[in-house]
Amino acid sequence: MAEHPIKTLKALRAAEAECTRCPLYRHATQVVPGEGLLRARLMLVGEQPGDQEDRQGKPFVGPAGRILSQALDDAGIVRAEAFVTNAVKHFKFEQRGKRRLHKRPNAYEIERCHWWLDIERQMVKPDVVVALGATALRSVSGKSAAINKLRGRLLPLPDGGRMLATIHPSYILRIRDEADKRAQYRQFVADLTICAKALAKTA
Repeated sequence: MAEHPIKTLKALRAAEAECTRCPLYRHATQVVPGEGLLRARLMLVGEQPGDQEDRQGKPFVGPAGRILSQALDDAGIVRAEAFVTNAVKHFKFEQRGKRRLHKRPNAYEIERCHWWLDIERQMVKPDVVVALGATALRSVSGKSAAINKLRGRLLPLPDGGRMLATIHPSYILRIRDEADKRAQYRQFVADLTICAKALAKTA
């Protein structure tokens, strides 16, 4: 993408707060910008903010965020040393009574918000980008692909970094069977451990 005038994360957050590139800003409480170190070696990209993220203005602070934090800890990764963000920066939902039910962003919304993810990647310059789920994978790689075909492998990115695709932690929350839930969590930690080992090798 072309060079942009934004030079600091503070300026980026201010610019994102004014975003009207797609209609999602109209109903969300606020934008949820990425959060973390400017030169983080690891970037974690989720799908979009959820209900709690939309209310608090921070990424991954709800139930899926708690699973992510625990999995990072189990993989030997310090969350505070990573940059955590989403492919889409506004919460997309359907109102059901008092509840706001998550709705998956469509291709147009992902594409319109890709501008912000590109700027984040240019500024942070992570060595490894973790795409959490299919929406993040589409945004990071620029094409649709099944997670299970790419999961757990470090793949080169055009900007010189590497990408690892894995599930979104919310997938684990939706599993009813406890044995299956534990197995998926262990695999999720194993995927993140691949990143930890790769970063350790290039430290």
